[in-house]
Amino acid sequence: MTRLSVEMLAADTVEPITSAGHAQLGIAVLAGIAVIVLLITQFKLHAFLSLTLGSLALGAIAGAPLDKVITSFTAGLGSTVAGVGVLIALGAMLGKMLADSGGADQIVDTILAKAGGRSMPWAMVLIASVIGLPLFFEVGVVLLIPVVLMVAKRGNYSLMRIGIPALAGLSVMHGLVPPHPGPLVAIDAVDANLGVTLALGVLVAIPTVIIAGPVFSRYAARWVDVPAPERMLSSTGGSPQTPAQRASEDLDRRPGFGATLATILLPVVLMLSKALVDIVVDDPENTVQRVFDVIGSPLIALLASVLVGIFTLLRPAGFGKRRISPLVEKSLAPIAGILLIVGAGGGFKQTLIDTGVGQMVLDISEDWSIPALLLAWLIAVAIRLATGSATVATVSAAGLVAPLAADMSTTHAALLVLAIGAGSLFFSHVNDAGFWMVKEYFGLSVGQTIKTWSVMETIISVVAGGVVLLLSLII
Repeated sequence: MTRLSVEMLAADTVEPITSAGHAQLGIAVLAGIAVIVLLITQFKLHAFLSLTLGSLALGAIAGAPLDKVITSFTAGLGSTVAGVGVLIALGAMLGKMLADSGGADQIVDTILAKAGGRSMPWAMVLIASVIGLPLFFEVGVVLLIPVVLMVAKRGNYSLMRIGIPALAGLSVMHGLVPPHPGPLVAIDAVDANLGVTLALGVLVAIPTVIIAGPVFSRYAARWVDVPAPERMLSSTGGSPQTPAQRASEDLDRRPGFGATLATILLPVVLMLSKALVDIVVDDPENTVQRVFDVIGSPLIALLASVLVGIFTLLRPAGFGKRRISPLVEKSLAPIAGILLIVGAGGGFKQTLIDTGVGQMVLDISEDWSIPALLLAWLIAVAIRLATGSATVATVSAAGLVAPLAADMSTTHAALLVLAIGAGSLFFSHVNDAGFWMVKEYFGLSVGQTIKTWSVMETIISVVAGGVVLLLSLII
């Protein structure tokens, strides 16, 4: 079944409620989101189950037949996984290859060898941004923490001066740039062009990461002047409690800097090339455009990078045929939970649309004269603050504002995705796993983590949202 047929099926499952039911729909939305928030935060239920139960509660309170709500939810789940599931899996494979081959360490060491003194925070944000392209945020943190601690200790830098730029680079990539799960789901939900979104995402990311990284780290280092925690500087181990062990320490050799960088950037180049050719040629029957439509599609671009990585990352690191298959298999296990959350988010999105909530949001935005991009940012902020999950905030907000993209241009639909992504990063606090991850790795108190990590996330969200609004006035 094609994605289009799945969406057509979902569209016929629940009869939309008329505008006369706006009050009931509003209550249903608040109740559905409240169920999700309470189950995640108070009862510590997995986000997949929380989103599933929240979708059922939403449909029931909206007055829709439960059998049709279930059909809507499953259809939305299926179409979302079909749209982004393979891409998330390929991204996980590439990230695992990059980490285990020592390619990430090679990039880190090469850039650090050329940096020093005042340029070190800029080197850290560059490293994190490059490494963060194919890696999930949590994986990137585990990978870069040993480097941050080592540089801070040996160079006698404030931990925040080095750590904040690294965290900013990873977080900005996670929230704004595909092929990370959040942006991919939002792109799929609002039917945005991936290549255009990628290009604009990089454009928004540059000033955002500079302000939230090297610039903010100056103030963070004054507010929280702490050394690298000794308990994290053990030369043995490798567990989250002692992350000083690096992947390449057990390897006899590792891939070169140029080959590693080319492999990471290959899918980005292919997808951006497709977007550029689509703009310049603008003829679906043109042979050149048809070729780039294929090689620049996310599936082919990421698949090509994974296949190239076997020869540029794994083989140079001494990985034989028997080690490649287990490595790929291990890369897929950790993303099972992410795929389920993303899929359930798609089901929640479809339930929102089919019960008429999407149309309600569209009507409200017109009646209240709220710019669509600002509304999308505010909704994502509210869900992020409530649930603590950037991914849940993205998929939920994308479902709510998807109808707003119907009459948008290609560039504004892409900016809508970025507005959602920016809002999903707002003020990480105690209900976010990333908050505790940063606190424990850096040996901070809760107050110190809020002054540094939480403020940094808020700066990212506000600056990125502001740049998106500014771009909407220009393009």
